Amino acid sequence: MAATATVNWTAGVSRILVASCDPKVRERVLGDPEFTGMERLEASGGAQALARLRERRYDGVFLDRNLGDLDAAEVAELIRREHPNVTLNWIESEIGEMGSGTPANELPGKEARNIVPWERRCGSERAESLPRMIGSSAAMHEVYRLVRMVARRDTTVLISGDTGTGKELVAEAVHALSPRANQPFVVVNCAAIPEGLLEAELFGHARGAFTGAVQSRLGRIHVAQGGTLFLDEVGELPLAMQAKLLRFLQSGEVQRLGSSDVHRVDVRVVCATNVRLRELIAAKQFRMDLYYRLSVFPIELPALCERTEDVEALGKHFLVQPSAGGKNGWKHLTERAIEALRRRSWPGNVRELQHAIERAFILSGEEDCLEPAHFQGYGLQADALNRQS
Repeated sequence: MAATATVNWTAGVSRILVASCDPKVRERVLGDPEFTGMERLEASGGAQALARLRERRYDGVFLDRNLGDLDAAEVAELIRREHPNVTLNWIESEIGEMGSGTPANELPGKEARNIVPWERRCGSERAESLPRMIGSSAAMHEVYRLVRMVARRDTTVLISGDTGTGKELVAEAVHALSPRANQPFVVVNCAAIPEGLLEAELFGHARGAFTGAVQSRLGRIHVAQGGTLFLDEVGELPLAMQAKLLRFLQSGEVQRLGSSDVHRVDVRVVCATNVRLRELIAAKQFRMDLYYRLSVFPIELPALCERTEDVEALGKHFLVQPSAGGKNGWKHLTERAIEALRRRSWPGNVRELQHAIERAFILSGEEDCLEPAHFQGYGLQADALNRQS
């Protein structure tokens, strides 16, 4: 157990956040006379604490060693990185860590709530990459770290990013690194299913529920029992379906269309969107209460133009498959081509880069390397000429 210490608040501290899965622990800390005159708020776990920190400014955060949903040390490190101006402290107990099951009536008074200032870990440890994901940039290592932090929990994850940034790969990684890895991973593209069929697709239907329903069918939620349901392009859900999805997330129950039977399911939900859901909320096209249910643990994927140092590794990776299947042996990118690829903005992100590599491979014909001139339609040759002039 870390040594005890006293918090020396500086002038201007006005709002604190106390995070613990034990309401008695939160009550004891929030009720301390030391914090009189400050605005005091609470979080029932690590995910809720991170969400509150993204919504408004806090001067101090107090973390229990037992957060219930996320690893406390990892949450502390994330707060330290994202909110460097926040004073971060541990909640410790003389008779054991608060929130770890100690009966409230056995906790002593003042001496049970010791505050220990957080000291940042030494070193610059970088997270291991995720399955099928390429990139060693700082932005991608942050994604890897967040995924590994949340994967082993059942916390709902919202993955956001532009088209082609790899949102489904991240969702697959969350599932593959979770205890549910051997259970189904079910994908539903909310933008690809007609509105009239979406409810039956998600929740299933009974025989005769509508014209053409000649037999009963389980919905995709039910099919994902024990595993992960990935809702891609969740921002495309119509408002009526948003209400039904919210009810499922709150109750964990599924009722098939045309049936009165209700079934409880054990499903972890991961969502993805390429639009800003807050903008949809402002336009009254997305429910705010559903947004907060889905964005318990948000992960933002960087655009390719924000991690240009990964372009070379991605380009070489996308050359492997066509080279292996070709009769002309392995091809490679020249330094001129790599530099030109890095300079392009890639509005279609990683997916567009992959298609560009495949097309250039074909256009290179019998040559054993890819030059800027082979990337016709992508402006790379012009870029190269401009740099030489």
